Amino acid sequence: MSVVNRPDRVAIRVSGADAAKLLHDVLTAPVAAEAGPARWWALLSPQGKILAEGLIGWAEDAFWLDVGADVADDFFRRMRLYKLRAKAEIEDLRHTHAVGWTAGTTEGVLHDDARAPNLGKRVIADKAHASSWVAGDMAETARVAAGIAQMGPDFSPDSTFPHDIGMDLLGGVDFNKGCYVGQEVVSRMQHRGTARRRPVIVSGLPDDAAKGAEVVCASRTAGTIGTIAGGRAVGILRLDRISDPAACTIDGKPVTLALPDWATYHFGESETTEQADQAAGHH
Repeated sequence: MSVVNRPDRVAIRVSGADAAKLLHDVLTAPVAAEAGPARWWALLSPQGKILAEGLIGWAEDAFWLDVGADVADDFFRRMRLYKLRAKAEIEDLRHTHAVGWTAGTTEGVLHDDARAPNLGKRVIADKAHASSWVAGDMAETARVAAGIAQMGPDFSPDSTFPHDIGMDLLGGVDFNKGCYVGQEVVSRMQHRGTARRRPVIVSGLPDDAAKGAEVVCASRTAGTIGTIAGGRAVGILRLDRISDPAACTIDGKPVTLALPDWATYHFGESETTEQADQAAGHH
C-alpha cells in the first residue's frame, strides 16, 4: 500500500518525564502516555480560537504530533514558552522526518486517525524511509468526505473555535480536565450551547468553484467553503441560516449540503440571544 507524502505537515516529537503533563495542560485534547489511535488536538489563543491543530499519538516513549507547516514556527515558539522548567524535550523534526498518510501499513510511527471511518493512518518516518512516498490527494479526499475541517485548507489561524469544526464531538476537547489556554471560552460555549457554525459537506459544486466561495442560503451568506477534494468541500457554515439545505447556492448555482455522519447538530439550529452571541464570540 502506497504512502502519500504530506509536505504541508510538520512532525514534532515531545519526550521526557513531564511531557504528558505539559501537553495535557496546554492542548485541548486529553493526553496520556498510552498506545492507541491518534487524538485530535488544538492549541488555542486566550480568546479560545485555534492557533494550531493536528493529531497526537504515543509511541517509542514519546508523543508524536503533526502541525501545519505554515504555523509550525509559531507553535514551537509558544510551546517553548509554556515549557518553562518542565522536564520535556520538544523536537522539530521537519529536517529529518516526513509526515504521510496511508490506508494500509508501512514503516515508521503509525497511528490510526479514528475521528471518523475511512480516514486511514498518519505516519511519521525518517526521510530515508519516506523517499518512496508518492504525491496525491487521497488524504484530503478522505478527510473532506468525512466532513472534517483542517487549518490551512479550510480555515485560517486565530479565526475559528474548536466547536466550529466539531472538535467537541470528535474527541479533540477534554471537558473534564483543568485549565488550559482558552479553556474558559470553550467551556462556556459547551455549557451554553452557543456554537452556531459547524462543518457541512458541500457537493455538486460549480465547475469554477474555488476555496473561499460563499455558500448563500435564502439570500444570506452562511459561510465559505474550503479546499475542494474529490468533488466536495467542507464549509464551516452558520446552521441558523440554513432553513432549507436544498435551496443553497454558490455563485447562483445550486449545491448540495449534507451533515457529516458523526454530526449531532441539525440545519436550522439557532441561538437568538445577544448574550449567547457575545459568549460565542460571533458578531
